[in-house]
Amino acid sequence: MDLGLTGKVAIVTGAGHGLGAAIAARFAQEGAAVALVDIDETAAEAQASTLRLSGARVLALGADVTSETAVTAMVGRVVEHLGGVHVLVNNAGFTRDMRITKMKVDDWDAVVDVILKGAFLCTRAVMPHMTEQRWGRVINISSRAHLGNPGQANYSAAKAGVIGFTRAMSLEAGRSFITVNAVAPGIIDTEAVRRLAHYEKVKENAEKTTPIPRLGQPEDVADVVAFLASERAGYVSGDVLHVSGGRY
Repeated sequence: MDLGLTGKVAIVTGAGHGLGAAIAARFAQEGAAVALVDIDETAAEAQASTLRLSGARVLALGADVTSETAVTAMVGRVVEHLGGVHVLVNNAGFTRDMRITKMKVDDWDAVVDVILKGAFLCTRAVMPHMTEQRWGRVINISSRAHLGNPGQANYSAAKAGVIGFTRAMSLEAGRSFITVNAVAPGIIDTEAVRRLAHYEKVKENAEKTTPIPRLGQPEDVADVVAFLASERAGYVSGDVLHVSGGRY
């Protein structure tokens, strides 16, 4: 199925590792030019170098998505070097898990700012370009954690906020034929998950409790993101698509 992404320009934040890297690779496979954005520019460049070997047109950029100045400059460089911006994937985020009685203000702010403020700043920066061309796709990476997880008050709140932001933006942007959707992954077998000391227990538990008895793969999420970015999803907006193997 042709997704109609050839020649489009996609920005993927948090693209140096894990889900972001898989999403960037999926766009490149579909013929899109891709800007891989990460606070770790070295990691973004490593992923970009791999994609260039297959002939993809890619750009690696280091940027702090919580900085208005950095985000504005990043989008400007993407437009200058790749010729525009059609798709934004707000994927940057991380966890800093602990019970709330032990959670410091910095632990709250760091997680919420990257996930939620980052989505706000990046979306605001690309919106004029998408509005002018009357075509755009914004895909925000939420999480099954938006339903609430113990020890993840900061992360759960931020990911729930992403869904509210998604629905508000879909109402604002729709008349310009810009769709805004969220993807909520469950437990995905990324390198960050594999580094957990209790990884084997996490994997075993997922296989026992998930209706589809396995961990999700980054490509499972990337495929859904690519669909939402495509011409095929032009009438889907304000929605949340869970990629969780049926586990809610």
